[in-house]
Amino acid sequence: MTEPLGAYGSVVEMLEAAATRAPDHPALVCEQVELTYARYRDCVAALAADLARDGIGAGDRVGLLMGNSAQIAVATFGVQAAGAQVVPLNPAYTESELGPVLKDADLALLIHDAGLEELAGAAAPKGTRCLIVGPGARDLTQPTGAPPAPLSLPDPQTLSTLQYTGGTTGAAKGVDLRHAAVAVNVAQREALLPTGPDERVLAITPLFHVYAVAMGLYLAANCGGTLHIVPKFTAAAVLRDIERHRITFLSASPTIFQALLRDPAFAETDLSSLRVCSSGSSALSAEVLHRWEEATGCAICEGYGQTEAGPVLTYNALHGPRRAGTVGVPVPATEIEIVDTDTGLVPLAPGAAGEIRARGPQLMAGYRNRPEETAATLRDGWLYTGDIGRMDDAGHLVICDRKKDMVVTAGYNVFPREIEEVLFAMPGVADAAVVGVADDYRGEMLCAFVVGAEGDLPEERIRAHLAERLAKYKWPRDIRCLAALPKTAVGKTDKKELRQVASVPPSEPA
Repeated sequence: MTEPLGAYGSVVEMLEAAATRAPDHPALVCEQVELTYARYRDCVAALAADLARDGIGAGDRVGLLMGNSAQIAVATFGVQAAGAQVVPLNPAYTESELGPVLKDADLALLIHDAGLEELAGAAAPKGTRCLIVGPGARDLTQPTGAPPAPLSLPDPQTLSTLQYTGGTTGAAKGVDLRHAAVAVNVAQREALLPTGPDERVLAITPLFHVYAVAMGLYLAANCGGTLHIVPKFTAAAVLRDIERHRITFLSASPTIFQALLRDPAFAETDLSSLRVCSSGSSALSAEVLHRWEEATGCAICEGYGQTEAGPVLTYNALHGPRRAGTVGVPVPATEIEIVDTDTGLVPLAPGAAGEIRARGPQLMAGYRNRPEETAATLRDGWLYTGDIGRMDDAGHLVICDRKKDMVVTAGYNVFPREIEEVLFAMPGVADAAVVGVADDYRGEMLCAFVVGAEGDLPEERIRAHLAERLAKYKWPRDIRCLAALPKTAVGKTDKKELRQVASVPPSEPA
């Protein structure tokens, strides 16, 4: 670990320390943009000063509706350095998805990429102030005015991030994370996956997502390494970047590892610079892990966490026993227990499956504007994850299932109820249900079952209806029309039976 656990009170302090130690070291690379740590820090300080002059600071929230770029890196640290709470947002959202989130967040400012004016204008509440960045607009990597003063360091106990994540009903919930919780979680991860100033980190997954931020943006600032940002994922581009930039730390999802293995250029690419790979967002199959490690000689370390946990709870240690099929051991200062699913109060013996609960300094402060859900999730200092797991005989955590009705497809968390509500709103739909089934490439895929009020509905109509209202990764890969949905004895849709039906291709007898 580069610093003692909890040495920093915020990730802003990490960036300031890196710039002080090695101001001329390459910090950030994205396409034609290359920033040293001194320049990176100055860009962040300039944005923070601009926000302060506009009256934005402690107690305010600033949304970032941005794709992967050097600009989103500067914006994330700049908002936090101003003392405000950063709110990362998915630029692939539709108006109907983004609108409720922006209303709940009550932003003081929305920073968004050029080209997203129509979406921002339609989804944001009337009167929301916007700052457009990108071609033909503000360039956050080119600060103007006098040299900025040193970065202001936020109070560690104030709110750092408002990260929206899905809920069991499909409605997005805002997770409030404090500066101290975010910073200590970086140090906790560092204890099991140590990094150094010579690290060259490749950020592939979206930087509005908690995994990419923790395992890319903050990781690089903490160790003082160089962060290379991939604007848009293609397997060929990533393989080219690994070879060209001599990447040492690759953070990706199972879907990305599979895509790289399948690309024709994989066998011809020099991957010898890779020192360690990290896999997150969803479970990595043992087959993919073995194929990757055999082909590259580079270990993949799997971890487990969730937004509410800052996000990391466990990891397979780089220098220690790694167990395929597990997500490792608890990070320092973290307790993990498996408890009964009925009361959540009875700890279970190793090998027994139950709900995973966790306790540690990285946990969220709570859900924004949701006191009842906060009380249900945070109980007596424990975070009840809603996931089902077991501990093996060596203290490694194994994820078995999810208590919450959630599907992880291609690294994205998707909540079936949200898609069901969109289907219910379609004229001619009498009933609908969405489930996830195992998929070799995406981890899981979505299957929608639709009951027409007057017979089967054309699949093309259903897909067009969904495409207008949902981001592409939420579109079901499989849509089936049924005369009726199976029901349980109490009249609820029997999703267990539907998952069995969905696992059998339509052309085969069920």
